[in-house]
Amino acid sequence: MKKGLFSLLASRRFGPFFFTQFLGAFNDNVFRQALILLIASGAVTAVSVNTLNNVALALFILPFFLFSALAGQVADKYDKASLVRKIKFVEVCIMSAAAVGFFFDAVYFLLGVLFCMGLQSTFFGPIKYSIIPQQLDDKELVSGNALVEMGTFLAILLGSISGVLLKMDGVGDGVVAITVVGLALLGYLAARGIPSAPAADDGLKINWNLWKETWHIVGYAREVKSVWMCVLGISWFWFLGAAYTTQLKVYVDEYLLGTDGLYAVLLGTFSIGIGLGSFLCEKLSGKRVELGLVPLGSIGLSVFGVDLFFSYAGLQGNGQVDIAGFLQQAGGYRVLMDLLGIGVFGGFYIVPLFAFIQHRSNPKHLSRIIAANNILNALLMVGSAVAGIVLVGVLELTVPQFFLALALANVLVASYIYTVVPEFLIRLLVWMLTHTMYRVKHHGMEHIPDEGPCMLVCNHVSYVDALLLAGAIRRPVRFVMFKPIYDMPLLNYIFRTGKTIPIDSKTRNPVIYERAFVRIREELEAGEVVCIFPEGKLTEDGEVAEFRAGIEKIVADYPVPVIPMALSGLWGSFFSHKGGKALTRLPSRFWSRIKLAVGDAVAPEQVRADDLRERVMTLRERP
Repeated sequence: MKKGLFSLLASRRFGPFFFTQFLGAFNDNVFRQALILLIASGAVTAVSVNTLNNVALALFILPFFLFSALAGQVADKYDKASLVRKIKFVEVCIMSAAAVGFFFDAVYFLLGVLFCMGLQSTFFGPIKYSIIPQQLDDKELVSGNALVEMGTFLAILLGSISGVLLKMDGVGDGVVAITVVGLALLGYLAARGIPSAPAADDGLKINWNLWKETWHIVGYAREVKSVWMCVLGISWFWFLGAAYTTQLKVYVDEYLLGTDGLYAVLLGTFSIGIGLGSFLCEKLSGKRVELGLVPLGSIGLSVFGVDLFFSYAGLQGNGQVDIAGFLQQAGGYRVLMDLLGIGVFGGFYIVPLFAFIQHRSNPKHLSRIIAANNILNALLMVGSAVAGIVLVGVLELTVPQFFLALALANVLVASYIYTVVPEFLIRLLVWMLTHTMYRVKHHGMEHIPDEGPCMLVCNHVSYVDALLLAGAIRRPVRFVMFKPIYDMPLLNYIFRTGKTIPIDSKTRNPVIYERAFVRIREELEAGEVVCIFPEGKLTEDGEVAEFRAGIEKIVADYPVPVIPMALSGLWGSFFSHKGGKALTRLPSRFWSRIKLAVGDAVAPEQVRADDLRERVMTLRERP
């Protein structure tokens, strides 16, 4: 796994892009931190430091509101690699101007430069995430996004630290100037190595009415409900991140009575946690877009956020507390672990969301959807500042209480998103099942097409067959299921939210029977994957029972390829009928080895129930 992840850095299709965005984020934070410290040094006396810091934040965020609609259109209309090179050249020019400003300590001039940096970031943002699916295949999306998130937060951490070091007493006035220009040049050189990424929609006409286009690109993001929920989820993450990092300095100064060194350690722990979480996400997802990790990330964000509130009780600051003094206190390591945990589970949360947007969005609109996401990110980051002002400044909550409010609010937001799109919770259940009770080994998954309608047929061994298949197959699957199983308590919620199609015998329930075939045709016409268990019931002896003729009726009504599959290793498990009724005995072991074998597609005109049964039996016996 480690080789698979980091080998991307050595590839030309990803490495140059990674280092380009890493150097850009690094340079952004060197510049911004150096500017903050220049303001704090009293270079300007007519305006308060706090006011100038707020103006600086507003100037950097403002271009995201004003120009994201234009940036998304440009990214979709032109070759992205060429655009990146032009943007990085502009960064060299902007940083050359910044060098002059730092040399003369020209704060107001540097604020104008900061606006230009925000503008440059606005145009780079949609390209940053839309170029990944052009250069990487679907199995590499999670790895690519994990590396980008790791690199981004590492760059933020190192850039912020470097900005502080470069403005310390004894460091020459020209060092910051040379550094920001040098980093910009390195970024431009890295960008020249990015391979071509052709325009997604070269016929696009630029709409210069940016207000109207802003609503237009938000409409693209809302076309697919699950994509829109991911956009909202990402923006909420930036709300949380901005709220935590903004209040962390106040938390250290006024509650922990800590030094600047302690603040750097806590901020670094949070950033390292996100990088570590992004790395672990790639490993735990098995190189696929695993939405099950998103609810897991939400749970961790709230659990560690709540504990961060309670951990403050174990801290008793007395005078200014340095790093060593902090760690000697009863709650010191607990606070560190809470910030690390928030970061790690934040990585679990954010990486799959970006990968899912890239996977499910229309490629022609992807850059504009990312631009819409950037607008919402900026809006919620401003919202986090307002929330801090209202809750801490007006309502006089303590910062630990504010952290608790964030954790509880996260529960509410997560509950809303997962109620609207239950696929997240279903994927979490599947992920837990396949990482505790079962380990599924796959063969022949390439036979299932990446797009277009098809039928899947599989033997029926246990009550969790559909969940295991859903966890193994990259595309959403509509399962056709025997109605008594469909109606089982608890499982019924999972099946309903997964758009399972209930079916019953024609003699016992003709209405349900006919309705099932209508639903199957509708799903196939919509280009979906439909899976049926042709035995019509769970096996009672571990063998593959006779296949019913319903599959022949389906393909006769709507001809699509049929792909046989076979599950083995489930007979005798907690969810099978071996030794009596299922679910009536405790599991005898965990991490049971399950095999899923997928065979070649069968043309619709060649589909026969008995032939499909023979194919499934052959697959089941295959080593």
